[in-house]
Amino acid sequence: MRDQILTTSARGLKEDSFPFRLYQKAKRLGVWDPRDIDFTQDKEDWKTLTAPQQQSILRLISQFQAGEEAVTLDLLPEIMLIAKQGRIEEEMFLTTFLFEEAKHTEFFRIVLNVIGEQGDLSHFHSDTYKQIFYEILPEAMNRLHTDESPEALAEAAVVYNMFVEGVLAETGYWSFYRMLDSFGKMPGLMKGIEYLKRDESRHIAYGTFLLQRLVCEHPHLYDHITQKLNDLAPLSLQLNQEGAEQSAYDVPLEETVRFSQNQLAIRLEKVARARGKTIEEIYKPKESV
Repeated sequence: MRDQILTTSARGLKEDSFPFRLYQKAKRLGVWDPRDIDFTQDKEDWKTLTAPQQQSILRLISQFQAGEEAVTLDLLPEIMLIAKQGRIEEEMFLTTFLFEEAKHTEFFRIVLNVIGEQGDLSHFHSDTYKQIFYEILPEAMNRLHTDESPEALAEAAVVYNMFVEGVLAETGYWSFYRMLDSFGKMPGLMKGIEYLKRDESRHIAYGTFLLQRLVCEHPHLYDHITQKLNDLAPLSLQLNQEGAEQSAYDVPLEETVRFSQNQLAIRLEKVARARGKTIEEIYKPKESV
């Protein structure tokens, strides 16, 4: 039973808050249709790749495809908890978040259909990959069904937004650019990656905001957040090593690791900015959205 309807109260909507501004940005930039992308050249480019190159790209696509499906399925507990807390502006943004994750799932399936890959690609999911997407991610998100504590919400945001999106996906985009964009191959796929990257930047921004809010409200969580990210970091390194061992493209492992570690450092630094700040400062950051 709710106490009141916020938008008909004197409170109204916090239109200058960070989550609401993200919602406005999602309305402007998030409305794209995977089926509007022209994949004609991609179909031809795919035929020009060597078998090992195709396997390298398929491995990356299959991991993105499964990852996007996983995050689409796993996001609902977080949305439900935020809604239960009555944070209307955050929930409004999260409705666009779920819509976009579903669209990303559709996008990669379209790519696979275009290049004629309709078989089972789960053999590209290593034990490390399965540990992250089959175990750690769903467990952290589904925990919110029974555990509504700030600690559980912080862990979900760390796993989903900071690690899966902020480290793994960002490294995956970088790998796509190194493998295909630099050679002018598969422009439809790369156009979709451009849209995905733009969408994910908003998702990561929300995750950062959420963790900053939680640190502001519960300062002890900062150590918990940093420890969780540091615990996850070796899994990123292992995925990078596996990718390098199986790649037909000359992308030095040290460059991939450096990029991935830099993404991790950026996430930690941004969460650290919340320490000592008021909740008003968190809701109204100086950075433009």
